[in-house]
Amino acid sequence: MLDLLIIGAGPAGITAAYEAKKARLDYLVIEKGLIGNTIYQYPVGLTVFSTTNELEFESGGLNPAREKPTREELLSYYVRFVLDNELNVQTEEKVISVSVISPSLSSSLLSSSSSSSSVYSVVPSFSSNPTTEYAEEEGEDEEEEEAEQAKATENTEKERAFEVVTDKGTYQSKNVLFAMGAMDYPRKLNVPGEDLPKVHDHFRETYPWVKKHALIIGGGNSAGEAALFLAEEGADTTLAIFRGDWENNDPKQGCIKYWVKQPLEDELKKHCLKLFFLGKVVEIKDGEVILEDENGEIDVLPNDVVFVLIGADADLSMLKSLGVETETNGKYGEVPVYDSETFETNVPGVYVAGHFTSHRHIKGAIDASKALVPKLAERLNGSK
Repeated sequence: MLDLLIIGAGPAGITAAYEAKKARLDYLVIEKGLIGNTIYQYPVGLTVFSTTNELEFESGGLNPAREKPTREELLSYYVRFVLDNELNVQTEEKVISVSVISPSLSSSLLSSSSSSSSVYSVVPSFSSNPTTEYAEEEGEDEEEEEAEQAKATENTEKERAFEVVTDKGTYQSKNVLFAMGAMDYPRKLNVPGEDLPKVHDHFRETYPWVKKHALIIGGGNSAGEAALFLAEEGADTTLAIFRGDWENNDPKQGCIKYWVKQPLEDELKKHCLKLFFLGKVVEIKDGEVILEDENGEIDVLPNDVVFVLIGADADLSMLKSLGVETETNGKYGEVPVYDSETFETNVPGVYVAGHFTSHRHIKGAIDASKALVPKLAERLNGSK
């Protein structure tokens, strides 16, 4: 039985593994892709937004050639950190399900046969129609049964564990940390033609699109950088963006960072980039895209490739199946309800970090794991 099973080997998962090893916990990291998989999916040659101190697990480990590291430098640092510290990370293994189990739950309190006793389920079996003669006696029995049930439920909470099934095996753990990224679950436009082969939800490199008509749809850093890379390398580039997003200069509201915005404005002045203030996307076709501008006018643009870079959301389905409550966050949409200090959800033993919280940038993901694992270790050591 593991103390902690960590799903995801990005910045949050690597930090959690490192902290767990320092605390002498029995832990395991499962990653469906590669170490630092979210970073791996960044565009080739990208300069990362954050400064070095915001990306490091320990001060002084990341030494980029310039002020800020490239995708390749950061990815190499994360991989090297895992290898040098001999962290227990299993890659290319996909989690299929996570369920609650209670190994020692008394069979007398189960609503079904002993064959299903491994599943956490406590159902009272009280008499609903006692006769007058035995009403008082059965009332006392009910009180005793309720007390026994409450005690058993309390013990079950302490003994609660989780079974994690992957495409390569099954694991049991006292605690589970969800620390996966969200890039595999991009948001959609839900317009005709979005399923065409020329439409992409990730941007990796520029060179296949030189001298071709490229449309980027989005209002954040990813969209801004893709437009900049394409414009600089000779693609006929159009950035379709809401005016409010283009004029937004507040970093807390997800504006395009100034070191991306300034070069974009330079490309506009050189007429290497076109800006389209978007009302909505009407339809994507093989050789063109139909857009509606902010004034309601229809424009038809020649087009060879479309990048829909409007953000991504974490997959909450496994958390919800465990009974984790969610709430709506104005900036990030639906997020799990969790304790701001321990990062534990309403389901005891289930923790979240990174894209499963409101602290989604790399620094926030690292800080979350640095906070939650020592507290978890303290609780586990106190229960022994």
